[in-house]
Amino acid sequence: MNPELKTQNPKLLLHTCCAPCAAPSAERLVLGGRDVVLYFSNFNIHPETEYLKRLETARKLADQMDLVIEEDQYDHAEWLTHIQGLENEPEKGARCRKCFEFSLVRANQMAERLHIPSFATTLTLSPHKVSRIIFEIGSQFPRFEPIDFKKKGGFLRGIELREKYDLYRQNYCGCEFSKR
Repeated sequence: MNPELKTQNPKLLLHTCCAPCAAPSAERLVLGGRDVVLYFSNFNIHPETEYLKRLETARKLADQMDLVIEEDQYDHAEWLTHIQGLENEPEKGARCRKCFEFSLVRANQMAERLHIPSFATTLTLSPHKVSRIIFEIGSQFPRFEPIDFKKKGGFLRGIELREKYDLYRQNYCGCEFSKR
């Protein structure tokens, strides 16, 4: 992370895919002097009961870490329209790229609405996500900070914090196509 950015813009919106990924990402940012606002926006998650379970866990984490959480309205149909034609793509393929794009556009819009100077995403913590692709998409947004949360033992720290905070951890990315 660029230390100049941290000094100039300490507030950051953290797009949160799930609490187990948000915990080590937010912890790292807070320890680095950032004022973190979690942003739970995950139209891709299916079914809605799974979405609600992950949202509740994100709320629990925000409470335990004393963080503000902003919540997007759930609209799976909008996401399905966005990725239409890519349903049969393999994981890490074109559908995932479109999904990342969808989430980063929404995070950028929320950062603008809240007048938060920068945003990042917890999607880079997962070993199942290609950070380079996320950074390519994010580069179109001046507010985006390309932070690879996998680095510095992020995923392992996530396992520790998941146990510490007793967080629900899902066994698939979120969309019905990733369950295959």
